[in-house]
Amino acid sequence: MNKFLTIVSIVALSLQFTACKSETKKEEKKEPEVTAPVEKTAPFAIKNATNNINFTAYKTTDKVPVNGIFKSIEITSGGEGNSIKEAMNGAEFKIPVSSLETKDNGRNLKIRKFFFSVMANTVDLTGKITIDNDSLGTAEFTMNSVTEKLPFKYTIKDKVFSMSTTMDIDKWNAQSAIASLNKVCEDLHKGADGVSKTWSEVAINVTSTFN
Repeated sequence: MNKFLTIVSIVALSLQFTACKSETKKEEKKEPEVTAPVEKTAPFAIKNATNNINFTAYKTTDKVPVNGIFKSIEITSGGEGNSIKEAMNGAEFKIPVSSLETKDNGRNLKIRKFFFSVMANTVDLTGKITIDNDSLGTAEFTMNSVTEKLPFKYTIKDKVFSMSTTMDIDKWNAQSAIASLNKVCEDLHKGADGVSKTWSEVAINVTSTFN
């Protein structure tokens, strides 16, 4: 009889232990999934626009144009607003020199190596845009460790911001960089008069097409 009671007690304890385990499993709760917050932007954001940065340099005494673009721009501060004008005003940017493109690989290499690389701290071109009124603005442009104000004209039409300006590279103390580029391109920059010349003047045209 005692043996029978002992067996019954063991079975009862086993069932009780199993029930406790089941209850423990039921009480386990899954941790709530954490989702990344959705990044919000203002109605107009330069980083979401299609940005085209075009430049025209000049060679020979006849001032023959050489066209190119920078394929990349990064907005480092600001650049958003409830209007295009507001988005542009105060925007700070960085343009990698490595993104330069003139549709000639040899020319690209020469400009990067014998022009920009001669300058100080010019892996990137940086600046800050200030909108002065409904047609004029100023860019605080940094190149060759020199920051100068670069006035520009602009228009806004059909969600397209267009600006134009002419840059005199001498203001950024880049005479040695111009001389370096002209030396390596001496024959290519000779005109009919036999004089090799690289101009310090560069025309810049930028468009930003907003969605």
